[in-house]
Parts: sequence; structure tokens; C-alpha cells
Amino acid sequence: MQVSDLSLRTVDVTRYVTPLREGGSLPALVEADDGFLYVVKFRGAGQGLKALIAELIVGEMARVLGLRVPELVFCQLDEAFGRTEPDEEIQDLLRFSTGQNLGLHYLSGASTYDPLVTTIEPRLASLIVWLDCLTLNVDRTARNTNLLMWHKELWLIDHGAALYVHHAGPGWAEPRPRPFAQVKDHVLLPQAKELAAADAEGRARLTPERIQAIVAAVPADWLAEPSVTVEEQRQNYVRFLTARLAASETFVQEAENARKALV
Repeated sequence: MQVSDLSLRTVDVTRYVTPLREGGSLPALVEADDGFLYVVKFRGAGQGLKALIAELIVGEMARVLGLRVPELVFCQLDEAFGRTEPDEEIQDLLRFSTGQNLGLHYLSGASTYDPLVTTIEPRLASLIVWLDCLTLNVDRTARNTNLLMWHKELWLIDHGAALYVHHAGPGWAEPRPRPFAQVKDHVLLPQAKELAAADAEGRARLTPERIQAIVAAVPADWLAEPSVTVEEQRQNYVRFLTARLAASETFVQEAENARKALV
């Protein structure tokens, strides 16, 4: 990806197909005006806009690293869309989600990654573990891998739980040592034998310019908060991620130690 070419498409939701009752976010499968199906994460869900921000930022960072992520699109939801929905909970969700939401291209026929069935080669496993350490992604465990096998290839999904520190209020982005002890539960950690190489590759690919371009793609109204301006909040994400990158040897060593304890 060139620094200047990050541009998510916008589609209009035309049909609500079915809810996907997983976790607390109530995503849904929808059809859009381009004829494709998308898994939509709604702005009105309990996890709020910050889950959509994390989904966009971490998903596009994964793409920069060469990892497979379903295409992310902005899904526009009309205010009248939910009026015919018989389920009151879903109707409320749709009403509170009018406007710009985030969709992932639906991988029809994909299956959940099973570590007992499929072995991932060390470079790929290491790069995924490295990204999840960088972005504090707590949601890639054996219980909930958020990894899919599609056409015999590994795809990454569901990054809304990453960057969890942005829920902490003012000052969350200040550079400080942040351990990531949850790496010990990462489903791919046993196969991540090339973490040092992944660190070098990741730092080379995720340049400050690329991080800036990814964060710039976040819609302004997703970032609006009473205590900070949109631009200040945008720079908070850039500052947090660049500081994490600059100190990557800390979380790489933590992952190496956790892996040694496992194997």
C-alpha cells in the first residue's frame, strides 16, 4: 500500500440479512447496493465507536503488513432502514446506527481456524503475534481465535477489542511502558518462532507516514469527543502507535519469554 492510496469504499446497506449474535456488539450480515454481503459492526452497539476505530486501524495495519484481512468498507445506513425490523433490540440498534458504520467483506464458506487441525508457518504466525502485541489485541485466543480459513488461506477478522487503552479517558495515549501479559494466551504463540524477524519487518513496513495515513482514514465523527478536538484525538492514535513501535523490543521480549514458558 502506498502512503497516499488508503481509501475505503462506501456502500449503502439495502437489506438486513441476519444478526450474528456473537459477543456484545451484535454485528449483522447485510447486503449492500454493490450486490455483496458484508459483516457490519454498528456504531450504535454497546462497544461504541471506539470498537469501529480499532477495527479500521488494526485491520488496515494488518493489510500493510501483507496479512489477509477482508476488505473494509464504510456502510451507510439510512435512518428509515430499521423500521420494518420486528426484533425490538435490533430495531433500536439500527436506529442508533444511522450514518456511517464499518463492514467487512463476507467470506462465504470460511471456517474458524483450528490450531489442532492447521499448522501456520512460523513467519506468518510471528507477524500476527507481533501485530497483536503492538496493538494490544486481547482477542486472539484458542477460545476465540478471530482467524478464518478461506480457500486454504488464513484470514484475520474482528479487531474491535484491540487498542483497549483508548477507553481509559484523557491521557490514554501518553507514551509509557505497557506490558502485554495477555500474549501468553495467543493462539499462534507456540508457532511464532521468528519474532525478531517479524519485528524488523513490521517496523520497516509500518512507517510513521503509513500510520498517519491509516489514522487519517477514520471518519471525523467517530473521533468527536467533548474534551479533545478531532485532530487532537487523531494525533493521539498516531502518537500511541509510533511510541509502541519505537519500544517494540519490549513486547517482543515479553512474547519470547511467554513462548519459552509454553514450549
